[in-house]
Amino acid sequence: MKFDTTAAVQRLVRFLGINAITGHEAPIGKELVAALKEVGVPAKAISFDDAHTRIPEPTPIGNLIVKLPGTGKKSAKPILFMTHMDTVPLCAGAKPKVVGKRVVNELEGTTALGGDNRTGCAVLVTLAAELIKQNLPHPPITMLFTVREESGLFGAKHLNPADLSGPTVGFNFDGRRAADVITGAIGADRWTVDIRGKAAHAGVAPEKGISATMVLALAMAEVHAGGWFGKVVKDGREGTSNVGWVGTTDGKSAGDATNVVTDFVHVKGESRSHDAKFVRDITAAFKAAFTNAVSKVKDHEGRTAKVKFTSRLDYVPFRLKPDAPVIKLAEAAVRAIGLEPNLRVTNGGLDANWMVKHGIPTVTFGAGQNEIHTVKEFVDLTEFESGCRLALALATAE
Repeated sequence: MKFDTTAAVQRLVRFLGINAITGHEAPIGKELVAALKEVGVPAKAISFDDAHTRIPEPTPIGNLIVKLPGTGKKSAKPILFMTHMDTVPLCAGAKPKVVGKRVVNELEGTTALGGDNRTGCAVLVTLAAELIKQNLPHPPITMLFTVREESGLFGAKHLNPADLSGPTVGFNFDGRRAADVITGAIGADRWTVDIRGKAAHAGVAPEKGISATMVLALAMAEVHAGGWFGKVVKDGREGTSNVGWVGTTDGKSAGDATNVVTDFVHVKGESRSHDAKFVRDITAAFKAAFTNAVSKVKDHEGRTAKVKFTSRLDYVPFRLKPDAPVIKLAEAAVRAIGLEPNLRVTNGGLDANWMVKHGIPTVTFGAGQNEIHTVKEFVDLTEFESGCRLALALATAE
């Protein structure tokens, strides 16, 4: 699987230098379109869908979809290559540079780099470039670059599968090692709680207040005592939970001063498990704890706080069967580039979660990401090049 490694690395650095975090994907979308046209993809083969009109968070563009007509056997079935175009907010302002066989951030210690997932973007554009330049025979290929993966897998969740022209298998590039074949992933709920108490002077008449903070504290104490916080193990089922935000809906601190009873707290949390039902059970335990805590905090007239608990399915778990055709294709392609496939499942969510839900069996590979979502992030170019070779092997397999 020979390809122009110099051009591929230049492409990667180019994409890493685009400031386009999750929810602000327009600049990277524009750059991807330009790069695809530069390597010979016709403008008519490139489009954006309308998924952003269904995403509940502000999103400037939809998913980018590219369709390459088949050039091999007429009977070849369509396949999907995909990645996500956004990065986490910590990547804003990153400045990539190549040092040996790594791409690092000149601002190391200040921002993350964005290898998650500009590596995937570079792999897919490189695939298009090499298929066209080398005139390699291949089946009909749809390329999908999703939006808002980092903030909830929204692009994959809200796409219309009919826009993809019927691929029978999917290959997602989003990870560290090309030989790692992710065949399953965890499911998750996201939930929020609004606790509305009543303010009062904490020194003069605290009994006239209803502390939203205390409701939160009692609820969390119940959750912890019941074994529903952190790593959760119940009757052989396992999952995790966490509270990740406590404040107000506009990002401020809950409460204004120590001498005022806190009248409002906004809480965000999550529940995860490979068992879809257990995800809901964990979320239900949190909801029950907050409901119970309300009755324990009253003002001098017996009034209690009001709690609004809202949860939504973030993504569904999946586990492909070992003999699934997409896994067999993945294993063969990994071996074709001289590596040994390592089948595994992950405790993180992937766009593949939703693709499987949409009826497209999808596995995920890596392409050099390391220390993602941290200020120590770098891209391993050896693994990135392996990811490019793997994509070519998958696209041209007989």
